[in-house]
Amino acid sequence: MMWTPRGYGGERRPPEKVKEDGWREQGLLAVSVDDQRLTWPERELIRQLGEKLYGKNQKTETSNG
Repeated sequence: MMWTPRGYGGERRPPEKVKEDGWREQGLLAVSVDDQRLTWPERELIRQLGEKLYGKNQKTETSNG
């Protein structure tokens, strides 16, 4: 009988499914500031929240000077 530890076999969930499950099960939100499903004001809000909580990201710092 073959036994593998949990998470080391079977199929991997797509990243979007992991994000969806995280939101539904734990109230965690993983959002890219480049997500084209969001409007510009929504993306800007995400960027501002990220900067407030964690500081500027490296991608923003290098592209803005």
